[in-house]
Amino acid sequence: MVASPEAMRRLAERLSRVEEDGLDPRWYGLNSQNLQDPAAIARGTGLVLADLVQGRVASIPGRMDLLREANAATLNTWMQQVADSAEPAEVLDRASATTPELVILKSALAAARARALVGWPGFPVGGRVLEPNATDETRVNALRARLAATDPVLAADLGTGPVYDENLQAAVRRFQAAVGTEADARVGLATMTALNRSPQSIVNQIRVAMDMRRGAPARPRDRRIEVNIPDYRLKVYDDARVIMDMAVVVGSVARQTPMIQARLTAVQFNPPWGVPARNAKEDVLPRLRRDPAAVAARGFRIFQRIDGEVVEIDPTTVDWHAVNPNRFPYIIRQDAGDASALGRLKFIMPNGDDIYMHDTPDRQYFRLADRARSSGCIRLERPMDFLMLVLDGTPGWDRARADRVVAGRATSVNAIRRQLPVRLHYNTITVEGADMRIRQDIYGLDAAYARAMDSRQRMPGVPMAAAL
Repeated sequence: MVASPEAMRRLAERLSRVEEDGLDPRWYGLNSQNLQDPAAIARGTGLVLADLVQGRVASIPGRMDLLREANAATLNTWMQQVADSAEPAEVLDRASATTPELVILKSALAAARARALVGWPGFPVGGRVLEPNATDETRVNALRARLAATDPVLAADLGTGPVYDENLQAAVRRFQAAVGTEADARVGLATMTALNRSPQSIVNQIRVAMDMRRGAPARPRDRRIEVNIPDYRLKVYDDARVIMDMAVVVGSVARQTPMIQARLTAVQFNPPWGVPARNAKEDVLPRLRRDPAAVAARGFRIFQRIDGEVVEIDPTTVDWHAVNPNRFPYIIRQDAGDASALGRLKFIMPNGDDIYMHDTPDRQYFRLADRARSSGCIRLERPMDFLMLVLDGTPGWDRARADRVVAGRATSVNAIRRQLPVRLHYNTITVEGADMRIRQDIYGLDAAYARAMDSRQRMPGVPMAAAL
């Protein structure tokens, strides 16, 4: 050990501030009393350094998107730096800021923690939508007070009175754009819920974002497809460069899109849709009860197994109100066509959850900020552009041929020569350059990750003490 007693005191002081890194001193048994003990300092340094280098959470069931590179040699190198350094506290500082993203997140965490100490007023949830220019003294004053706590522009020109005026509307639009709800200045349930998020929940989201980035392997250099579920975006990367960026619709809270890693292997032109049992019972059956002829007009066909044979039946001859959804005896398919739920293109990426990407006739959803509205599969904003990108390098294909095949209305499957990797992942916090954006934790996965951090899960083989 080369550290002087003064350097050891600085190390103890640095360990007392691990909350700045999104960590909790209690995880490591650190407190004001035992930070005077060299053995406790050594043990705490080893444990803290391991979490800074490798991340605290090893894995979570269902989170195939969590990437960890548990490299013992890397951790040992950091441990040796601590042992050899005259200022081991500086080694911890370097380990806490190994990427530009972590530097930005650490600064954001400090600001969020300071804000959490002060807090902000709540906003009453429920009741009618607060519309622009409405007069509502109680809710307008509550809205003004809540937003002034986090919006310096509004705080500098706060205004008064019971009218939901243009100045306050502009502040609401800024808030809505930041949290990913519709930036229309209408204060409905989604905006009310976002207004009432606790400051500590923001702190926890940033802590999770920091831990997820620790110990992650270097980004692949090959061309790849990534879909960030809570950001509702698909991006195609070529090395570090984004060559395509589009909006997507993802699974609703009730029918969540799973996190998967797969490869795009084929494209199906003019795909029919074999309606899954859940969709048939929960989505199509209510429509059949309202108007079976209208359902048939949209290309849906009803089949039933009779005496071992699958027979098509006329939906207008069935008393759909008498059908028990818990014992649904029918098979439903939708023919290819303009009304098909899959649109004109289906992109096949074999996986155990039967998730794929596809076109959609429901183009209105892409204009919404909240796009968690599918049954789990990924709907694409610009499917034809995506098709031409994934067919790049496939002989004989150009836009004119693709347009002809789509217009021909025949169902066909074509293999993709360059089978790009696809990763569906969950990052509510994105960092682009110096800018950080926070999205809603739509599936509650950040909250689950934060609980995993508190449960003391560790990477295998983490040393219990540094070689001080």
